[in-house]
Amino acid sequence: MSVLRTDSSPALRSVIVGTGSSLPEQVVTNAALTGRVDTSDEWIVQRTGIRQRHIAAADETTSVLGTRAARAALADAGLGAQDIDLVICATSTPDHTFPATATQIQAALGIHQGAAFDLQAVCAGFVFAVSTADKFLTTGAARRALVIGAETFSRIVDWEDRTTCVLFGDGAGAVVLEARDDADGRGVLCASLRSDGRHREKLYVDGGPGSTGTTGRLRMEGREVFRFAVGQVTDVIADVFAQAGVTAADLDWFVPHQANRRIIEASADKLGIARDKIVLTVDRHGNTSAASIPLALDVARRDGRLRAGDLVMIEAIGGGFSWGAALIRW
Repeated sequence: MSVLRTDSSPALRSVIVGTGSSLPEQVVTNAALTGRVDTSDEWIVQRTGIRQRHIAAADETTSVLGTRAARAALADAGLGAQDIDLVICATSTPDHTFPATATQIQAALGIHQGAAFDLQAVCAGFVFAVSTADKFLTTGAARRALVIGAETFSRIVDWEDRTTCVLFGDGAGAVVLEARDDADGRGVLCASLRSDGRHREKLYVDGGPGSTGTTGRLRMEGREVFRFAVGQVTDVIADVFAQAGVTAADLDWFVPHQANRRIIEASADKLGIARDKIVLTVDRHGNTSAASIPLALDVARRDGRLRAGDLVMIEAIGGGFSWGAALIRW
């Protein structure tokens, strides 16, 4: 149900009230990949920090993983289907060209009201989705939103390309956002989003229904992506710091997209973010694209690191390029 606002109404904030995640049962270690491509555990760990990843079974589609994560987030928030009036799923690996995977999750959860749609910004999708949901909630267009990042990248990687197939895994994470009066300072404080389509060739999928009529396979210029991620993407982080009037020293946790440990640590060092404030899950999950940040948030909340009042930065870069950051008071 929408929340009607008046000019005299207190300001609203989008507060995270629940988190959830879902990972496929199958775990594929680096050692297991050595029989498939010319690689080694040492090579992968040294260059990426990845030690294993989860790979979806045939019946574990993106919507199945997303539904599991969303259901866990609802349970964590103590809410039911009747309490949600917006579902956004960030994904680059939808079940179908259409309808939106978000509508499949909506139906599976028994949510019969409100809107549901997918958002495509590749690995930056969850940051874009949180920012989008925040606009709905803070304007009174919705009261509670399920924001999901769900991916099955194992379906689109080239399993003969050792430079890319070792990087990616499958999974889903979700958060429940609730519009609340700004009484205690919690919620999404600000965000900064950017895109620059001139960089398409550096990270893309070489197919699609409107071009080749095929799904295509992921292609990446690894060195160029690394250079851009460390050299340019920090602008959105600096922007949210400026908007909120805080510095790196004020952060409690930095929860970046889990693509590559070297990228994460180099970006943190450049911004003056202490490494002990970084939440890292890339070693266990690999790069799960839009799912990586909500998966990491759920891990950190459930192991007790994330606590009420903590200042949290989320940040990601995706193919295209698209990139963004958001600052959240937990």
